[in-house]
Amino acid sequence: MTQYRRPHTPGATWFFTVNLAQRRGNTLLVDHVDHLRESLRQVKQHHPFRIDAMVVLPEHLHAIWTLPPGDHAIGIRWGLIKSGFSRALPKTERRRSSRIVRGERGIWQRRFWEHQIRDDADMAAHIDYIHYNPVKHGWVERVADWPHSTFHRYVEKGWYGIDWGSTPPQEPNPMRE
Repeated sequence: MTQYRRPHTPGATWFFTVNLAQRRGNTLLVDHVDHLRESLRQVKQHHPFRIDAMVVLPEHLHAIWTLPPGDHAIGIRWGLIKSGFSRALPKTERRRSSRIVRGERGIWQRRFWEHQIRDDADMAAHIDYIHYNPVKHGWVERVADWPHSTFHRYVEKGWYGIDWGSTPPQEPNPMRE
């Protein structure tokens, strides 16, 4: 089996997209968001990282994490989060024979997409992307109406106005200034 190679930059900040295996019509992540939160909490206890921004949509999620200095193990963390979430759910999903042979559940796509954040402008653009994603996908009309997002934490800190992402006008992200 070919080993997938990931970048090894200790202490870096990363943007991630993580998808369910079956995306169409699937609401598993928001239906069981408490299981996802618990899995994240458990993994953070043993493999610390900071969640800088995150949004959980019905069938995928986006996150920005910063790892501790000297640590580059993003794959271990996502593997543990996915398996912890999966173990909390009843075994009702369809599985292909390749997953059965490997002893895998059929909940998540095997891999995830990562992008190392390069600078403050890159960080701000990805934070905006994360928070606007529920509107982009048509789940809500206003960013503030999506409950599974760090957007609300950003509003509390004064980094966004409550109507950020509304059309028109769109407020600038003060983190970019």
